Amino acid sequence: MQDERQYLEELFRKYQNGSVTDAEKDIIERWLSHLDVNEVPLSAEAFFQQEQRSKKALKESLLIQPETKVIRLPRWAKVAAAAAMLIITASLYFYPRLKHSPEVAARYVKPDFPPGTNRAILTLANGSKINLTGVKNGVLARQGITAIQKTNNSEIIYTATDSKGSVNDTAPLLNTISTPIGGQYQVTLPDGTKVWLNAVSYIRFPASFDGDRRRVEIGGEVYFEVAKNPHKPFIVICAGQQITVLGTHFNVNAYPEENGIKTTLLEGSVKVSALNQNIFLKPGEQSLVAYPSSSQPTALLIPDADINEAVAWQKGMFYFKRTGIATIMRQAARWYDMDVHFEGPVPDKYITGKIRRNVNASEMLKMLEYTGVKFNIQGKKVIVLSTKH
Repeated sequence: MQDERQYLEELFRKYQNGSVTDAEKDIIERWLSHLDVNEVPLSAEAFFQQEQRSKKALKESLLIQPETKVIRLPRWAKVAAAAAMLIITASLYFYPRLKHSPEVAARYVKPDFPPGTNRAILTLANGSKINLTGVKNGVLARQGITAIQKTNNSEIIYTATDSKGSVNDTAPLLNTISTPIGGQYQVTLPDGTKVWLNAVSYIRFPASFDGDRRRVEIGGEVYFEVAKNPHKPFIVICAGQQITVLGTHFNVNAYPEENGIKTTLLEGSVKVSALNQNIFLKPGEQSLVAYPSSSQPTALLIPDADINEAVAWQKGMFYFKRTGIATIMRQAARWYDMDVHFEGPVPDKYITGKIRRNVNASEMLKMLEYTGVKFNIQGKKVIVLSTKH
């Protein structure tokens, strides 16, 4: 332990005078990435609290590992864990100087991609658009008898302000909420149904549910908690399939770049209709409408469902169960707003594990590197290197 401490003290001395090697610099930069310049410890108590947060961050960042193979961390990673307290100490000296020296910061800070945030665009019936990211809380607009309000929790709520004046013989006032790359959002529909949108997703719905059914259209990935109403079925239209429910919790993954539309049921019951077939799902089951290269549905089946995997995104996690690198990188590209390219064949790796979605992309990529996958970052482009490297 004493030898290790002496080594780390020497490491920081070299860092400060600019004589570290690339490998040594990587150790320090990994831990500096966990520190916020506005949260530099100024007291013994604050020092202790930040030390605990750093240890927790390391533990949580090392959750992912490949299937059927135990990854043993390289010596430098173990040294980095032992260095948590020392790095915080060094930051008291080094970080205040770093922020006042742009040329030094530019030399040591690597390109990174922050995680996604609550971002979406609301398109009203007349085609006008409201950017929900920067708009103030409160009532944003009115659509017929419905008020649209943004809350402190970055959620949009549709509320009927008057039961009178609903006209069934006029065209419904259709609204659309869509999320960009690196965005997510939550909305409460006029009937009280709660909806969560993942990145690059949308939901289109009437400002009030008149008539004998509640009909919405979606794309991307959407999680529903449908308000119960046995007299008015809730119908979801999505790329050639229809989901009919009365009141239930379910997730729909319908990204066109994936291998089909997955509908996963958590509670209640749903009917999935596609290819002139109907299938009734029970909790814990999943339907898959698969697509060939022609983008036309070819099959309807029920694979074994992993509920945790299906709804992990809604709980703030990436969750992988024997998941291929190509699938993982598609998820990363949608969440981190980065362009992913493969150099040569896709690495033959299948990953089981989880990692929080609120970490920077560098943390996720570092964990994948433990499995033998390597990356080259060029601006917004992330190149997955051939396994020959």
